[in-house]
Amino acid sequence: MSKLSSMLRTEKLVKRYGGLLVTDSVSLDVREGELHAIIGPNGAGKTTLINQLSGELQSNSGKVLFDGADVTAIPIHHRARRGLLRSYQITSIFEGFTVLENTVLSAMGAKEHAFRFWKPMLAREDLVATARDALEITQLSALADVPAAELAYGQRRQLELAMALAAQPKLLLLDEPMAGMSVQESTGVVEMLKRLKGKQTILLIEHDMNAVFALADRITVLVYGKAMISGTPDEIRNNPEVKTVYLGDEAIG
Repeated sequence: MSKLSSMLRTEKLVKRYGGLLVTDSVSLDVREGELHAIIGPNGAGKTTLINQLSGELQSNSGKVLFDGADVTAIPIHHRARRGLLRSYQITSIFEGFTVLENTVLSAMGAKEHAFRFWKPMLAREDLVATARDALEITQLSALADVPAAELAYGQRRQLELAMALAAQPKLLLLDEPMAGMSVQESTGVVEMLKRLKGKQTILLIEHDMNAVFALADRITVLVYGKAMISGTPDEIRNNPEVKTVYLGDEAIG
């Protein structure tokens, strides 16, 4: 698959609850290796769309195409096995396990028939190597032997991301990964995502516009369930209609 190929594509995706149309014929294209952000006002349907992509919600109509295959009717766990992963799907943190052990468990869970508990998990050298790579990316290597229960909030969010990366997804769905973080913690996540750019395909929902415009290769603006426009950060920043309905006069660095 070339770097210009679609890793994820939707065709006229619809989700309604009774008479309420939450996502309205959303057609989206996420290319391999890009960081694609979805922005929009509260109630625009962003989280519903992520739920449709991950398989947590079944759509009323439309298609989800992932890595060249139609996954519209495939349940959430099978999409995850194929590499379409929403971070929290595998981030049930075990408080009594260390940071490394939690990350190794996530790497194990991403592989079929990998839960062989009669063999100590840290004896699986391949999985430990994968886990340590994920901890290095998320800057948690120094905390590898620390029990998860002792982590601060921001560190727990970093661990969630490390666990997601250890599952080696083809596409990672991130729904507000910086929510509740301090400025310093958010800055760390932005730097981590910058390091992943070009190596990991990411679909990001985030309310921090400075982070979005610093990170995204392309941005889709969702308004009232419709994909209003997709484009580069400069195209979105300078679009008069986007300014009117969402960005306003907010200065984006």
